[in-house]
Amino acid sequence: MAHFNIKVAVQKFGNFLSSMVMPNISAFIAWGLITALFIPSGFLPNESLAKMVTPMVTFLLPLLIGYTGGKLIHDHRGGVVGAIATMGVIVGSDIPMFLGAMIMGPFGGYAIKKFDQLIEGKIKAGFEMLVNNFSAGILGGLLSILSFLAIGPAVDVFTGWLVAGVDWLVGTGLLPLTSILIEPAKVLFLNNAINHGVLSPIGVEQVKQTGASILFLLESNPGPGIGVLLAYCFFGKGTAKKSAPGAAIIHFFGGIHEIYFPYILMKPMLFLAVILGGMSGVFTLVLLGGGLFAPASPGSILAITAVTPHNAGAYVANFAGVIVAALVSFIVGAFILKTGKQSEENIEDAAKKMQEMKGKKSSVADVFASDPGTMPTNVSKIIFACDAGMGSSAMGASLLRKKVKEAGLNIAVTNTAISNIPADAQIVITQEELTPRAQNKVPNAYHVSVDNFLSSPEYDALLARLQDDGTDELHEIVEDAEEKVPGVREHSIEPGINEDEQDDNELLREENVFLNQQFANKEEAIRFAGRALFNAGYVKESYIEAMIARDELTSTYMGNDVAIPHGTEEAKKDVLKSGFTVLQIPDGVDFDGQKARLIFGIAGKDGTHLEILSGIAVTCSEMENIEKMVKATSARELMDIINVGNN
Repeated sequence: MAHFNIKVAVQKFGNFLSSMVMPNISAFIAWGLITALFIPSGFLPNESLAKMVTPMVTFLLPLLIGYTGGKLIHDHRGGVVGAIATMGVIVGSDIPMFLGAMIMGPFGGYAIKKFDQLIEGKIKAGFEMLVNNFSAGILGGLLSILSFLAIGPAVDVFTGWLVAGVDWLVGTGLLPLTSILIEPAKVLFLNNAINHGVLSPIGVEQVKQTGASILFLLESNPGPGIGVLLAYCFFGKGTAKKSAPGAAIIHFFGGIHEIYFPYILMKPMLFLAVILGGMSGVFTLVLLGGGLFAPASPGSILAITAVTPHNAGAYVANFAGVIVAALVSFIVGAFILKTGKQSEENIEDAAKKMQEMKGKKSSVADVFASDPGTMPTNVSKIIFACDAGMGSSAMGASLLRKKVKEAGLNIAVTNTAISNIPADAQIVITQEELTPRAQNKVPNAYHVSVDNFLSSPEYDALLARLQDDGTDELHEIVEDAEEKVPGVREHSIEPGINEDEQDDNELLREENVFLNQQFANKEEAIRFAGRALFNAGYVKESYIEAMIARDELTSTYMGNDVAIPHGTEEAKKDVLKSGFTVLQIPDGVDFDGQKARLIFGIAGKDGTHLEILSGIAVTCSEMENIEKMVKATSARELMDIINVGNN
């Protein structure tokens, strides 16, 4: 367990560092292009335009990293203080302070976050702006002085050690050994910290002295990854073999190294292939004198070509480094795949594992989406499925039912938990992360994956196909939400309370609508919603942890700035009666990279919550209504907007 916790902590740390760099890659590309074009050894030497190169790498890039790091901790306010604090390490050093920005940006965001928490609720009305502006300015100024006097010099010394270490590795011919660290670090998402935090600043200094640096190619070389993917093309099995050619194109020409991580995770022995490939590539680059005059971001062969010094020797050296790395990685990977015990590799599971390690949705996850199956004819029923069958699937079913009715199609649209999907299901709609589970449950059904239950284009695409199939003469639509759940009319809500007694006024009460809330993260928001449900008597206290567990399973973010946290299927026993709570968060709270400004905490028992949930879904499908609810100044005003969807 301790080993697992350390692994998770390292992965989260790596992803956090990556999150500071990746949003700013376009700025690195802009700097790289200007460098490639206008420096004295560039394609179009221009002394005037080349003056932009040094200020961009010295000021622009570190400030962007520092701002992003602070914003990750405490939104825009944290970003501003993080940028101010970063300015101190920039001025206090003679080298590009990417690493210093990665330290001071988050530290500045953390400092102002703690200050805001300390004074929360203690500022008199009318003085908020004064306190906010001066506190950020004073704290940012103090941190910039600290970073100028202490952090900058410390990073300078540390970077000096690194430079000396790199020089020693080059002098002794041991630089290829860095691949032993760099290649596994990619899969742990530490690559951006290593590449832009350590290698790039040293590389920039080398460029000033020699015109090129091999360090820019240590991490960005696409050779090791393309070698593994080509090995899968020839010697893989199942979906891994089928998807490998497309992944190879994305990796080699698009520069998205993340695409080959799942293939490594399926067979960890392939770490050996990329390590040996990386070492061979670096050895070739050292031998032939390869290098770039700016970072290749992303690590595409096209980007490498663009920032290669324009002389024949440099092109030969760099391309040779890529080709040799690819050949060695391919040979070792092919040997591992051919001699290892083979089964049909599950690339989807490996991609999900990679996404869990990353801590957020992967930009290349859709590449590994499985075959949805064959579109059925004579469709009579569409099933929405989620883990518990009480929240996201119910809202999605409500919206699609409305669209089906408007289209004049007589098709039943129901929702259920994945474990209860009927064996005769024809079309099953689930969140992307849950589709593999649904496919295992009903492999013969046609499966549709969506990532936004409130406004997915998949709904209209599905309706268009259904209309073409002539299904409008089939079974009647199930009009009432309560009729969707077997046994709704057979069971009471709880002893002494029947469903007719629990009307909408009991499901959502004014005291359970919380306006102008602020939360540091989604877990804090979910716990607040769960506590409100418990205090209102809707659930047992244990339901709160089940809400956290449900969101960890698959995000309860629905789209359109709306999240609907609720418990797991196992936690249904902890629901005493159906009820809702609403959190209005004008500034939003991060839900796995998406901003939620409205949170509907849900407790559902025996389907008695489905009618009002259907109304919420319809209301929230229109961004105009979302904006009205976010701007509502009273609980009654917000509830009146919701009630429009119930009429």
